Amino acid sequence: MSGHSKWANIKRHKAVVDAKKGAVYAKVAREIIVAAKLGGGDPAANFRLRTAIEKAKADGVPNDNIQRAIEKGTGGGSADQIEELTYEGYGPGGVAILVRCATDNRNRTAGDIRSYFSKFGGNMGESGCVSWMFKERGELALDRPQKLSDDDLMMLALELGAEDIDTSSDEYITIICESANLEAVKEGLKKAGLEASSADVTMSPISSASIEDKDIAKQLLKLLDNLESHDDVQQVYANFEMDSDWMTELV
Repeated sequence: MSGHSKWANIKRHKAVVDAKKGAVYAKVAREIIVAAKLGGGDPAANFRLRTAIEKAKADGVPNDNIQRAIEKGTGGGSADQIEELTYEGYGPGGVAILVRCATDNRNRTAGDIRSYFSKFGGNMGESGCVSWMFKERGELALDRPQKLSDDDLMMLALELGAEDIDTSSDEYITIICESANLEAVKEGLKKAGLEASSADVTMSPISSASIEDKDIAKQLLKLLDNLESHDDVQQVYANFEMDSDWMTELV
């Protein structure tokens, strides 16, 4: 598993999130709006929307907020103002970074993202400068303990269409699959009594930059944390590897 995936899981399981509920609600609402706009307002027929709603509920977003976001996405509000954008650049240590946003003001968002790159020792680049270093895939996380052994879980996951499984953590198991198979793998696990704590389409790095200097690692994680904390930012992907203890300590 890439260093960024380990870092993201550490943050998820330590519950390192924005304490301001308003910021959390705004971020989640944008994802629901975009998902409903692109795939319709029926969660049963729109996997992306269903996943966004599950995340919203896990973050404590009220049902009324969720419903209003769906209505905006399906034409009942200002959804046309929300657009998806991807920014690319390099962080400290030459780490490639992708930043996916949902925003109603691209000038504001671009300015903020550029300022973060500059403040923490990176450079925002042109479209396409680092995206070729990443491949889209599906990634599911399951909390331990599970009722199946790691070997049995791997066999089940492979039968469902997964490509690989990472069992190196004592707290969670990560299942990797083609992005097109994410829903099938998640539903298959659910039928087997295994509930994924998260299921996302991610951008997996093809190659990684190794960070050997702790000061650079600290600067990089500050940049990634600030990017992820921005209201308009939905996902951040990076192609780094570093000491896992540093990630735990510095997150």
